[in-house]
Amino acid sequence: MKYTTLPNTDIRVSKICLGSMTWGEQNTEAEGHQQIEYAISQGVNFIDTAELYSIPAKKETQGSTERIIGTWLKKSGKRDDVVIATKIVGPADFSMHIRKGGFTKLELEDAINKSLKRLQTDYIDLYQLHWPERQTNFFGKLGYTHNQSDSWNDNFKEILQSLEGFVQTGKIRQIGVSNETPYGMMRYAEEAKKGGQKMITIQNPYNLLNRKDEVGLTEILHRENIGHLPYSPLGFGMLTGKYLEEIPKNSRVGLFPNYNRYMGENSFKATRLYNEIAKKHGISLTQLSLAFVNQQPFVTSNIIGATTLEQLTENIDSINKTLSDDIIKEINEVHQQIPNPAP
Repeated sequence: MKYTTLPNTDIRVSKICLGSMTWGEQNTEAEGHQQIEYAISQGVNFIDTAELYSIPAKKETQGSTERIIGTWLKKSGKRDDVVIATKIVGPADFSMHIRKGGFTKLELEDAINKSLKRLQTDYIDLYQLHWPERQTNFFGKLGYTHNQSDSWNDNFKEILQSLEGFVQTGKIRQIGVSNETPYGMMRYAEEAKKGGQKMITIQNPYNLLNRKDEVGLTEILHRENIGHLPYSPLGFGMLTGKYLEEIPKNSRVGLFPNYNRYMGENSFKATRLYNEIAKKHGISLTQLSLAFVNQQPFVTSNIIGATTLEQLTENIDSINKTLSDDIIKEINEVHQQIPNPAP
């Protein structure tokens, strides 16, 4: 395994982060524990979750993933050996069963305390805002369209001040954002420069079918020393190649057809071309896709997920693959032909 630190901290994390959002829906508690044990045996020490999980979001399973991690922490006694990241939901129709508000101090306190209870711990290493309060382009929207009726008021400063209070009490150690835009990331960075807690990471989708963060965000990450935690590095499984012939019944898209963000015509075209590159160089499409993300200079840790140990083994092993300059050149040629087919 390879390691780095979360930016501006001494928190050491593996370059592969174990994603967990299927635990409690597609995976049982026992399977979740088994995945954690295997990942740790391979040097992974970073686990990402959220109060929303498992997915798809529904009242009956909300919080189940944190609870599964919590029971493992209790039985293993290894809390200090792992770095735990979790998130508070933003406002949305599909998260109304959790809370109707945004990121007020009271909502943050409620969410943090409930996550701590489910996780059976007294601190969270990295606490993230799952998506912005304001109306903006995320979850598959490439461009921003301004809505004149948006009632959001600028509250970046207030959010940072509230989160800083929870850092001071020891409930959380560091803070970050998720599904955030370059505008939002820069606003948080500028507010932090005035004194106070800094958002040290951003968790956004990033993969061969969605490289939009390279356009406006990566300069901010480099110049402001902020880490990128890519999620969906395999594009909901599209970049394993398993959907090229048919949709397996037990796959995420097979079980939940609305998770079709990566299923457009151009995504299939691009995936076939990337698959040919992988075959040419004697590696799997999965490892080509993950290795590409792993070796991006702005990536702090790559959030991988799996529903089987076989998948998890291959995903974690991608850390041992380095793509040559020739392979990167071939990948970029496809990207120029079909850029960001699944933003």
